Amino acid sequence: MSVGLNPRFTFDAFVVGPANQLAVTAARAVAESPGSAYNPLFISGRSGVGKTHLMMAVGQLAKTLSPAAAVDYLTLDAFQEAFFAARAAGQSQAFRNRLGALDLLLVDDVHYLARLGETQQELLRLVQHLQSTTKQIVLAGEAAPTDIQDMDERLRVQLDGGLVVDITPPEFETRLTILQRRTAERGAELAPAVLETIAGIELESVRELLGFLNRVVALQAVSENPLTPEVVEALMAGARTAYTVGGTGVGPAREPDEFAAFMTDVAEEIEHQVEAWRARLTDGLERWKNEGYRTARLEQLLQQDVPVAVDQALKEFERDVKRLRSLETAMEAIQPGRAEDSVFRDPERVAEAEAMVQDATKHRVPPPAPSAAWRFATYVEGEANREALRVAQSATGEPGRGGSLLLIVGPTGVGKTHLLHAIGNALSSASQAMVACFSAQQFQDELEEALSSEAPGQWLSRYQPVGAFLLDDVQLLIREKRAQHELAHLITRFQASGRQVVLTASAPPGEIEGLQERLAGLLERGYVVRIDTPDRDLRRAIVARKLEERHGEVSGELADYLAARSANGIRAVVTMVQRVLDTAESRGVTPSVTLARELIEGTQPVRPRPGGMRTSGVVISPLGGVRSREKMVWSWPDPGERLIEELY
Repeated sequence: MSVGLNPRFTFDAFVVGPANQLAVTAARAVAESPGSAYNPLFISGRSGVGKTHLMMAVGQLAKTLSPAAAVDYLTLDAFQEAFFAARAAGQSQAFRNRLGALDLLLVDDVHYLARLGETQQELLRLVQHLQSTTKQIVLAGEAAPTDIQDMDERLRVQLDGGLVVDITPPEFETRLTILQRRTAERGAELAPAVLETIAGIELESVRELLGFLNRVVALQAVSENPLTPEVVEALMAGARTAYTVGGTGVGPAREPDEFAAFMTDVAEEIEHQVEAWRARLTDGLERWKNEGYRTARLEQLLQQDVPVAVDQALKEFERDVKRLRSLETAMEAIQPGRAEDSVFRDPERVAEAEAMVQDATKHRVPPPAPSAAWRFATYVEGEANREALRVAQSATGEPGRGGSLLLIVGPTGVGKTHLLHAIGNALSSASQAMVACFSAQQFQDELEEALSSEAPGQWLSRYQPVGAFLLDDVQLLIREKRAQHELAHLITRFQASGRQVVLTASAPPGEIEGLQERLAGLLERGYVVRIDTPDRDLRRAIVARKLEERHGEVSGELADYLAARSANGIRAVVTMVQRVLDTAESRGVTPSVTLARELIEGTQPVRPRPGGMRTSGVVISPLGGVRSREKMVWSWPDPGERLIEELY
């Protein structure tokens, strides 16, 4: 989608006059200080007055002053086509991220926005983002924002809030300067009086003026002697007067003859042939060259005398360019660095570009997805987690709206991970978007691997098509400065594009020592919700569900007993229930309070004691002798569970 800047379109090559002086001054200011002068800058004017030249001059100067600056020029048609192609491929966010990261964006032909509702919304989002990040946007169109029909009022206000400058058709002096400069560039020799005659034409645009100059140059090419102002005036008026070409000059024939008629036919044929196919081919060639594509195919056609099927050739070239744009967008979402490859700028290499994208897609590894086992349907609600559950469900209903960052805090084992994965599954089901959901340790491991393999760009590209970013236990990154930096960068990009971010932590950001200031600030500005340790009612609900899942029925007495046991989290409750159920299953008995008490409190079943008289503190054995009660084992139900040590 990135379009190259035509190196010929610079400020030095732009002829300045009263009709465009204000626009040139504003454009220079924007190029020298993007984002701080006039933002946005809107250049209006009828077709052919130099808007595109001036916009590209802005890009050229900005790149000269700041070689590292990211600059793009594209027409509204290219903008719309790339957006719809990205959306069809499920890569809308990659499209937005690409343009949102630019330092200078140049958008041409904005007047075509009329009745393009979706495109207007996308452009509004982009303009607002670039302004908020102090990045520059320059737009141009044949009508000012207030004159574009059916434009969204919010977009109109946004564009009018910058500077709107108008370029009008050039006056005589400017037209003459343009003709002199263009004639010198082409190496053509035309008399000054001829150029003045051409400059006297009050045409609507510079493009029409140069088109007429091409006709005059073509006629001069078949004339043995220099043209005169009279010939030019006759050509201007469209006269079919016969002209003679003699040794003394070119002038009107007083008496028509066969040679004069022949020259008239020659002039008409030149105008018909040159201005028909060559003009169409030249326009197409200039268009695609200005947009950064190689035009060798069209240049070869232009060298022919009368190429056949010019319209078909232009149509096929445009088809190949559209395919390259689609492939470039796809590659941008997979591996951003490779999207800059020259293969995406050459219509002769479409097959090579397709193979490159296919290879990148084949080797692309998507980020981890949420576990299907943890969903809202299996999440047990209680007083300790009710508010967190409500906020989580709200985030899945309208992801990214308002504050797009949600932070769930609470001690270990209270259900943060379950809730995080439940959010991810709900988002994935509702929007069919790709959801990345993993632990902070996984995040750190992946980053280290990418850095060690010198492929951080490829690692980062994994997250471009992601619609939501979910990370568990962010506090585990406190000793990893690079991981914190990259996480903050990802969060910023996701928030800027309106995508949902959900994280969990053991405590609020201000209480986690070791968080970098930037990351802590991002988390504190998000919506922070807490999950507390489960109360008795929540513990009983969890116990009842687990008993029913494993045993098929719920013993109220057992559920009450287990719920009454203190637990610092849901994980501890679940572990306790599973221990009882596993033991009951291994013994082939029904889970009961007695079994639970035995396992949890260490209480043993009551069994008959050996015979003998019991006295205070001692036992008289029937075998004789007196033994201390504290040194006797009265029962040993399962020797396999006791560790026997020999004491020295």
